[in-house]
Amino acid sequence: SFCRLAQKNGMYIIVRPGPYVCAEWEMGGLPWWLLKKKDIRLRESDPYFMERVEIFEQKVAEQLAPLTIQNGGPIIMVQVENEYGSYGEDKKYVGQIRDVLRKYWYTNGRGPALFQCDWASNFEKNGLEDLIWTMNFGTGANIDAQFKRLGELRPDAPKMCSEFWSGWFDKWGARHETRPAKDMVAGIDEMLSKGISFSLYMTHGGTSFGHWAGANSPGFAPDVTSYDYDAPINEYGQVTPKFWELRKMMEKYNDGKRMPAVPKAPMPLVSFPKVTLTQAKTMRQLATRQVKSRDVKTFEEMDMGWGSVFYTTTLPEISQPSLLTLNDAHDYAQIFINSEYIGKIDRVRNEKTLMLPAVKAGSQLTILVEAMGRINFGRAIKDFKGITRNVTISTQAGGHELIYDLKDWTIDLMPDETDTILSRLKLPHNDIALATDVKNGSRYPGAYVGTFNLRKVGDTFINMENFGKGQVYVNGHALGRFWRIGPQQTLYCPGAWLKKGKNEIVVLDVVGTDNPTLWGQDRPELDKLQLEKSNKHNNIGDKPDLNSMTPVFAGALKDGNGWQTVRFDKSARGRYLAIEITSNQDGKDVSAVAELYLQNTDGQRISREPWTTKYADSESDMGNHTGDKVFDLQESTYWQTIPGSGFPHLLVIDLGSQQTVSALDYLPRAEQGAPGSIKNVRVFMY
Repeated sequence: SFCRLAQKNGMYIIVRPGPYVCAEWEMGGLPWWLLKKKDIRLRESDPYFMERVEIFEQKVAEQLAPLTIQNGGPIIMVQVENEYGSYGEDKKYVGQIRDVLRKYWYTNGRGPALFQCDWASNFEKNGLEDLIWTMNFGTGANIDAQFKRLGELRPDAPKMCSEFWSGWFDKWGARHETRPAKDMVAGIDEMLSKGISFSLYMTHGGTSFGHWAGANSPGFAPDVTSYDYDAPINEYGQVTPKFWELRKMMEKYNDGKRMPAVPKAPMPLVSFPKVTLTQAKTMRQLATRQVKSRDVKTFEEMDMGWGSVFYTTTLPEISQPSLLTLNDAHDYAQIFINSEYIGKIDRVRNEKTLMLPAVKAGSQLTILVEAMGRINFGRAIKDFKGITRNVTISTQAGGHELIYDLKDWTIDLMPDETDTILSRLKLPHNDIALATDVKNGSRYPGAYVGTFNLRKVGDTFINMENFGKGQVYVNGHALGRFWRIGPQQTLYCPGAWLKKGKNEIVVLDVVGTDNPTLWGQDRPELDKLQLEKSNKHNNIGDKPDLNSMTPVFAGALKDGNGWQTVRFDKSARGRYLAIEITSNQDGKDVSAVAELYLQNTDGQRISREPWTTKYADSESDMGNHTGDKVFDLQESTYWQTIPGSGFPHLLVIDLGSQQTVSALDYLPRAEQGAPGSIKNVRVFMY
């Protein structure tokens, strides 16, 4: 229907059927049930994976292949996989995906053009000779540099930016992302003036309703529900100042013809006053089934894709404080003893341990784990949920360390499926379950229900900042996740899901609240943080004393865009990488780094999955330029210091374990002139 509607309005279609599509979508669009086969190799020539891929691609083609341009339809191109160079190097696998698409999209050797997209830095890894190659890059990028290598290899080939990023996605606990309109418009103007095709990603922002928002990696950085993306047309279908700047520029490429009228917004914006909800069920009362197991199990092992799980076991007597370790909790774990809240272990903050008080024999340990979106980018997309390995408690006894590997678990499952949640709310109240349920002070995690009235129907934004963490359902529709830490505090509720008069709302809060009050407002709130502690990395206790160390490299880096490698005089070993910047190429004091890698003694880049930022003396939060941006797998984001902070600048990265390395790969910002690029630097391993 969408493709036919586009054709009716004089537009062509490019189809990008993956099977992996990213889009900050849960697991990059791959279905969670693939992980029920624990040894599966995703996005590789794994027979089980490829069998499922072919079934999927066949079904897509059954619907869309009749709509190719060869058959009188609007579809002109189909993409093979997606940004595979950021995942690995495997031309055989990419060739298999190409062959599957040809099998179902082509008739008698005729079909739409097939292409693959990647970044300028990695497209050669998997570029197939019989496919069109396109580049992905964002606002502010040096356009000539992005197409330089492609022009050398294929001087007569058409040039296209298949994703020109107009903005960026938001992550929980970080500032709302924006990109300057003038930079976006200038990039598009330059491409049009040079005959370069482009696809604006995103033209129209959107929403990852329900549980569909994914998470970035390395580490674990879950995405918010809103996918507004700072796009020219916003999440709720209204044009923005960025839209008008883009439209004004594009008029000169319209052959002198008058631009068409801009459609009115599909819905008015409405609000409603504060509504206080009532707790209808606790989390345990929402459980649908129970599993008994000697060992902990992942969600996938218990045939559950999304939601929350209680893991409960009985403890021996431990007469002194002990250390609880979850190996590993995916993703947000709350710890209770005899139903009373002890603390939390948050994967976002790379937490794994928590101190427990002394307990008597027979005490009940309960771990409530809520899963957030599966990682959608990089090698970590094989992202199991729940407790993935084991749970241990360590303590001291008679001068020895005593470690308990906890067993014999009772596991209560609460799947996040709209129909399941709503049907459980209709069941009779269960006082026995309530009496044994977990609580944090006076708060019980659970479901809160209520109604609100509308005098007229329209789009609205439900403010959730009084609640803790969870999901919202309105009139049976799953709006998405909320989390008090922000930056998103409102959930977009489309007017198409509302009705005049009484509307029903359900809030599933896995933390609980003492003030279950919400309201609807006529504008979104996408940039309000309510953090328990700063997301910066400037704890002075984490700053190393470099005066007592010998650098593994000291000298000047090259100017300009693109990757460069700094080779050490001899290999170095350590857990921490420290980079001290003493001057920049432009003579200014604002330094920036887009990406860093370390090479082992064989010249191979080591995994950055366990990397975390230990210390940064200066991090600009105007645009989320924190230290973790140097290893976030995104070449268009960067760490940047605060203007006026002065040299030297220091960034320290925890590699997660001792590593032996021989070189450092460094990438400055992608914009023309590489603003903030480093000149003189000292590198330390310790």
